[in-house]
Amino acid sequence: MMKLIGTVTSPYTRKVRVVLVEKRMECEFVTDSPNTPDSEVIRYNPLGKIPVLVLDDEHTIFDSRVIVEHLDNASPGNRLIPEEKRPRIQVRRWEALADGCTDAAIALVNEKKKLVEQQSPEWISRQQGKVDRALQAMADDLAAKPWCGGDFFTLADIAVGCCLGWLELRLPDLPWRRSHPNLARLADKLAQRPSFKDTVA
Repeated sequence: MMKLIGTVTSPYTRKVRVVLVEKRMECEFVTDSPNTPDSEVIRYNPLGKIPVLVLDDEHTIFDSRVIVEHLDNASPGNRLIPEEKRPRIQVRRWEALADGCTDAAIALVNEKKKLVEQQSPEWISRQQGKVDRALQAMADDLAAKPWCGGDFFTLADIAVGCCLGWLELRLPDLPWRRSHPNLARLADKLAQRPSFKDTVA
């Protein structure tokens, strides 16, 4: 059986876990944080990052974007990444935007964990700007559509949902729900899906 290595709070691990549920694929989930002294993550990923997917033959795949593409191709039913070129690029663009927003938010949270005198106001401002612009771009692109890609649920919605879920977890004072009510509606709709209920941090 495949094995997924990650943590329950990692938004990138969650993205893979949601895909596994949506694709109805069996996979053992192994909790391991690369930040702990006894972590074995580097055995599977030389970069020491999660998530990591360990295949049946012990080969490993890392980076959530690569993992979800592998999973979507491995099980052709219920495609989450469209096969047609234009819709496919749109979905991957959404994923890049959501992941980029999450990257900036993580950098922001990590900087604020430092002692006040060691924090860089310029760095915080730069990362906050990335988050704000990414949220605005997501809200603008979503507009009044039922899903990010239009009429169908795709990987784009999963990536955005995991991003918004992490913002609620780690930056609860960020007023994105008030600023972008259409994103809030999407997040609430996604929260009702079993794949999101089963993977909430």
